[in-house]
Amino acid sequence: MPLRDRLPRRLLQLALGLAAYGVSISLMLHAHVGNQPWDVLHQGIAGHLGVTVGTVLIGMGALVLLCWIPLRQRPGIGTVANIVVIGLVVDAVNPLLPDLDHLAGRWAFMLGGILLCGFASGLYIGANLGPGPRDGLMTGLAARRWSLRGWRTLLEITVVVAGALLGGTVGIGTILYALAIGPLAQFFLPMLAVTPRPAPAPSPTPDPCPA
Repeated sequence: MPLRDRLPRRLLQLALGLAAYGVSISLMLHAHVGNQPWDVLHQGIAGHLGVTVGTVLIGMGALVLLCWIPLRQRPGIGTVANIVVIGLVVDAVNPLLPDLDHLAGRWAFMLGGILLCGFASGLYIGANLGPGPRDGLMTGLAARRWSLRGWRTLLEITVVVAGALLGGTVGIGTILYALAIGPLAQFFLPMLAVTPRPAPAPSPTPDPCPA
């Protein structure tokens, strides 16, 4: 899809999608019943370094993007925005959300975070301005050998184990996210994907031999 085609709509959709994705991460962090797989690692690193989760999100996103170089993946506007915007939103929203004591409220945060993440994924992927750094890493690896599902499973198990060893929160939310995010994104994406403008109809050819 050409970059300039419907660009204002796509930029707005990208911004809304990344902001919603950041809110979904914060909701799951405050649920304390299991984070998204990569956020288990982000939280664990943040705790050991004494920095915010959003700071780690930005730093890890930049490091993952460097892994695109040997895979010959090309980042887009959305790739760079993904690295910066989500981390900033997480750090802005985290202080605003309460740490709930009631299990019902924590489950509401968890389920709301998973559902919002699926919707946000449909928004920012549907903007067609480039994948996130972690998604691009998986598709780049899958293009060379093995399968996308295989690489995704391996990478997410790796980051969950590493994050858990560092103190990140693993729980039922992590499992539910892993099971639900694919179907949710698949449900929302067709409704939110931006399609190219239809090509203008060709002008009628004048009759060289008018009656």
